[in-house]
Amino acid sequence: MSKKILLSGVKPTGKLHIGNYFGAIRQFVANQSQYDCYFMIADYHALNSVQNGPEMRSQILELATDYLALGLDPKKSVIFKQSDVSAHTELAWIFDSITTMPYLMRAHAFKDAEAKDKEINVGTFNYPMLMAADILLYDTDVVPVGQDQKQHIEYARDTAQKFNNLFGQTFKLPDALIIESVKTVPGNDGRKMSKSYGNQLSIFATDEEIKKFVMSIVTDSGSGVPVNVRAIHELLRDKEYLDRLYAENAGRYKALKDALAADLMAFIKPFRESREKFAKNPKKVIKILERGAKQARKSADDTLERAKRNVGVTIS
Repeated sequence: MSKKILLSGVKPTGKLHIGNYFGAIRQFVANQSQYDCYFMIADYHALNSVQNGPEMRSQILELATDYLALGLDPKKSVIFKQSDVSAHTELAWIFDSITTMPYLMRAHAFKDAEAKDKEINVGTFNYPMLMAADILLYDTDVVPVGQDQKQHIEYARDTAQKFNNLFGQTFKLPDALIIESVKTVPGNDGRKMSKSYGNQLSIFATDEEIKKFVMSIVTDSGSGVPVNVRAIHELLRDKEYLDRLYAENAGRYKALKDALAADLMAFIKPFRESREKFAKNPKKVIKILERGAKQARKSADDTLERAKRNVGVTIS
């Protein structure tokens, strides 16, 4: 039996941090043997916030380099740029024609954007249809997402079902792959680690950056256990080891932070060294994206042609 198909994408909007790694990338790497994987650099989605050509080009290459350094293998997975597969935007337009504005206005991301700024661009409003196209083009079985992103998959399923009802069976209905064991990674301020909060630690951080981050982690003064320090430490060490370490050093926050910093340095060092090797050969990274785009186009174009034939725009 053939493997199920998994698809996921990341926007090239800044450096990956350890929250990105433990929340998503680590699962991507682990799933490469279990699924036929498509990993997309979602550059058209990024256009909603990155509107500078040189910056976009740089961040696309940076993210592709990050992908490879963290273990995504072009021999096992298809790694490609969204913008290299024109079927994404073409299918999104077809989906636009069967989608109502009130339906899109229920999207969580739109509501959040509307609450912050009434001048919302069309791309932000319409992104669920482009995301539905991203997913449905590859006959995707599963999309790994956090619990808070489950609505994205629901929109793709709704769109596939509506299209199938109108024009005949065309698209497979994907499922969300929610990994319940993944914990929220706190930043140095105790909130969820996020680039928007500025509380993150790069997954390729230098030793000095790691020390600075760890020493800045907010701690309480009463429990004897620095909760935010331990929460990050739990990503790296097993419970038995940590129970002993934190019991032996109860109230000694500096010692516990030093232990966390040492473990983070040991964990991040191989990723940083791997990235340095890929960064020295950007032409190789670009060729991997070009090969991935060729593979992705084959699957996506076949699906798009099926959809075009069913809506009637293909007449031959």
